Amino acid sequence: MPASLRQVTTQDIIPDKAYALERKARRAALAPVKRLRRIALGPHCTLYFESFETMLFQIQEMLLTEKGGAAQLADELAAYNPLIPQGRELVATVMFEIDDPVRRAAILASLGGVEDHFFLSIGEHRAAGRPEGDIDRTRDDGKTSSVHFLRFALTDDQAARLHDPRVPVMVGCDHPLYGHLAVLTGETRSELAKDLA
Repeated sequence: MPASLRQVTTQDIIPDKAYALERKARRAALAPVKRLRRIALGPHCTLYFESFETMLFQIQEMLLTEKGGAAQLADELAAYNPLIPQGRELVATVMFEIDDPVRRAAILASLGGVEDHFFLSIGEHRAAGRPEGDIDRTRDDGKTSSVHFLRFALTDDQAARLHDPRVPVMVGCDHPLYGHLAVLTGETRSELAKDLA
């Protein structure tokens, strides 16, 4: 099965004791990959592009720290498998990271609907970010969540152009109160291209 169509299954999970022994080495091996998949967008927002490997690591971490056993594993698989890219898509966890709680509340209150304003720009074409449909992340009072999950479905042409170093690729947000763009490096583009079938 292609990596881009994989899901984490019970066969991929190792017991907590074995994982605890491998944890430091696994974290060190994944760190450079996660750095390439982390895109700062403006002063408060970061996109973390997910993959099979990042989700497997997250599930193992949750199992190790919470020690919920088989019952927890089913919940973690249900929560994290939808964040693994499938086919011609990229999937990102979007986080608004603001340390000061008063500033955080004020900024999030001004960004209602921001989850509908993210996009990938590949050359002259855009791929809109589509929010996960599990829950509405903007409340009735207009305050948005600090965490969003987005899918970027690419056409065959966009996927091919992701590999072309002559084509500029950016991630952006065009919310009226949070308009920002970030250029993806060649290394990041090559890393993200691994997610595409």
